[in-house]
Amino acid sequence: MEKADTPLQEVRTNIAKACKASRREPGDITLIAVSKTHSTQAIMPLLEEGQRVFGENRVQEAQDKWPSLRERYPDVELHLIGQLQSNKADDAVALFDCIHSLDRPSLLKALAKAMDKADRRVPCFIQVNIGSEVQKGGCPIDQLPALLASARDANLPIAGLMCIPPADIEPAPFFALLANLAKDNGLEGLSMGMSGDYETAVMLGATHIRVGTALFGGRS
Repeated sequence: MEKADTPLQEVRTNIAKACKASRREPGDITLIAVSKTHSTQAIMPLLEEGQRVFGENRVQEAQDKWPSLRERYPDVELHLIGQLQSNKADDAVALFDCIHSLDRPSLLKALAKAMDKADRRVPCFIQVNIGSEVQKGGCPIDQLPALLASARDANLPIAGLMCIPPADIEPAPFFALLANLAKDNGLEGLSMGMSGDYETAVMLGATHIRVGTALFGGRS
């Protein structure tokens, strides 16, 4: 009897299919396994399968979980994908290899200061409020050029743009809009797509996809 694919194998297969359909290379897509709220025991099987890029929502949770795991797997890359408070900038710069939620001038200043202090430049994605939703974080679209200019002035490495489209609406137009904004601003990185829509995101140019449920199952 054939052995069933693991969730990781299944997601990688789907990425490869989406890449083939859009004439892209699977190697150009970074799969971020979103391990927020999941225990080290739940993370271990993915590490053993070779997954090395993980995403966490909160600085404190990552501080509790990852130092011990990184001792065993020093090549792990850790991405902060949740909202970041300015007072946690020092901790975020010390712990993470990439930050996906730069969305306002006050956070930009805090991160620039933290990076100068630590002598460490951490690539950041600017999170765009792509659906202009009041309840969501993210830089308003019309304020993006100014935030980007400030980031460049502060010598903050900008990896690209990130978005979370409105729930329960077809995400493709929002992904396409983010891709256009990135192109207009000379950026290549696109952090977009989650468990329910990552194949669409890949076909529309995502370079980083943030997948949790499809890899770990639902959160308890």
